[in-house]
Amino acid sequence: MKQVYLIFFVLLFILSTNTGFAQTKGPTRMFRIYEDDDFFNIKGNGTDKAYSDGTRIDFFYVKKNKPRFFLERLMPHAGDSSKNMYGWSLMQIMATPNNISTTQYQPHDYRYAGALLVSHSMHSFNPERKYNFQTEVVAGVRGPASLAEPVQKGFHSMINYQKPMGWNNQLRTMPLVNINFCAEKQLLSIGNFIEVNGGAQAAAGSFVDAFTIYPMIRIGRMSPYFDGYLNQFGSFQRNGKLVKTQYYFVFKPMANLVAYNALLQGRRRNENDDNVDTNDGEPADHIRHLATNVQFGAVVAHGNFGMSYTQTYSNSYVKGLYSHSVGNLSMYMRW
Repeated sequence: MKQVYLIFFVLLFILSTNTGFAQTKGPTRMFRIYEDDDFFNIKGNGTDKAYSDGTRIDFFYVKKNKPRFFLERLMPHAGDSSKNMYGWSLMQIMATPNNISTTQYQPHDYRYAGALLVSHSMHSFNPERKYNFQTEVVAGVRGPASLAEPVQKGFHSMINYQKPMGWNNQLRTMPLVNINFCAEKQLLSIGNFIEVNGGAQAAAGSFVDAFTIYPMIRIGRMSPYFDGYLNQFGSFQRNGKLVKTQYYFVFKPMANLVAYNALLQGRRRNENDDNVDTNDGEPADHIRHLATNVQFGAVVAHGNFGMSYTQTYSNSYVKGLYSHSVGNLSMYMRW
């Protein structure tokens, strides 16, 4: 899997370099790697269940010329004065039940499921009117082709942890295509150290159908949020002076309306061989349509390097099951 990631981003680097980048002062490209894991927990109560792991690698870049790729031409811009940044990403995510030591299907817990996804995105920020648009087109596959099973088994073997035994019950292979769109607007700014922004996000497709609204509070020494995505994770200019270091806290409560989630719903690979009636009292398909999350964390950046950690607490994704917490560790490098 690591070799796939490496080849993918070497090709993207070559392609994006040939398209031409903006000849402006400061960085025009950024590499990000992040890891979602429910073992990350600020209370020290790490788990290995529900949304168990998500690994993502991103390459972001600023273009010199107007986009020619038809998807980029369709993505909305935040006005004539917008700062636009494009990105390519590769991500693998997986979910498991609480008990991974049994081969038996567990109808009253989360299913084994994995997805492998490629996405193309654009972040468009308007620093004058303080709003942005974020558009992402996602394509991938759910099921055995996602390689979630060998990746989890290999990692657990490497750290001498319990081998996951129930991947034979994972959700079936299906193609995933999604369009995600987000809009954010500044609501309040106090000096250079407090910002309150509001946002709404919509997702539609065969992966996730959902709508989310949230406020986002940032407190600390930081670049203005709507000055662009690159400025949030490194040094930046303020009143003509270079600010080399920034550090700030983020608080983001979210309310979600979820119609469908392919990682939580669907038929299992071996379902025809089971005697279990999946429509008889089984809660696994009964997703929670109204859900809430609370996310908080911190960002520290110096020069062209940055790091962030966030913790997200969620009520149960499925009715009748347990709530969950996932930590995210992200590393950023600009040039």
